[in-house]
Amino acid sequence: MVVSTPTGDAARALDVLMQAARAAGAMALGHFRRGATTSAKVFWKDGGSPVTVADHEADAFLRDRLSRAFPDAGWLSEETADDARRLDRRHVLVVDPIDGTRAFMRGDERWAVCAALVEDGRPIAGVTHLPARGETFAAARGAGATLNGAALRVAERAELKGARASGPKPLIEGFNAAGAGLVTMEREPSLAYRIVSVAAGRLDIAFASARSHDWDLAAADLILQEAGGALTDLEGIRPLYNRPETRHPELAAAPIALSETLLSAARRARR
Repeated sequence: MVVSTPTGDAARALDVLMQAARAAGAMALGHFRRGATTSAKVFWKDGGSPVTVADHEADAFLRDRLSRAFPDAGWLSEETADDARRLDRRHVLVVDPIDGTRAFMRGDERWAVCAALVEDGRPIAGVTHLPARGETFAAARGAGATLNGAALRVAERAELKGARASGPKPLIEGFNAAGAGLVTMEREPSLAYRIVSVAAGRLDIAFASARSHDWDLAAADLILQEAGGALTDLEGIRPLYNRPETRHPELAAAPIALSETLLSAARRARR
């Protein structure tokens, strides 16, 4: 399937992304050992983060499949050398073949294949697929968000005190020192999964530390938005993607009804 004009058909674009993410996930599962160390060979990047053969295989598959489906789109992936020509494209494919590589390596199910189509800096279709859990979170702009085909909605919560929060412990502690009263939950190893857990109502708030990248965020951002939430920095500004700098500041994901209260707490925490 070739989707040469993705702007007018986000739902069709989403279908392509879902099929590709599931196929890439099935490939990665061949190296996954639940509760045990992966069978995939592990390498170490500059800076000390790991990457496996499974990451590279899934990345190559996704680039081939999606670039053929979206021939006019640029490409941005954690496991591919960045090409500045993407900046000249209105559309870009943003991919993380395995978000949560460390979890994948140790046999933890909480890793995801993430793929998004971005238009003019914001995602219009996105998938966060957890192969080991059989869960596919997906969204197309204006069409709502789903989990395995069922509609998703954020938790109906407007009070900050008692809200379930996952993320970097120092960040949560800073909010609580300012009187937020958050309940600290286990930190999900995949940032994308942490964000879509808010979309599914499993968490009320998900935090991301500074220096997360486009590929960690773009797909999950749209899923959260379509489920009634918002991913913003601590000033309330939503991320833009496909910029020269792919890194982002500290971010918070929450239901819209909780966002303003959360941002007020962020201002208090910074005093």
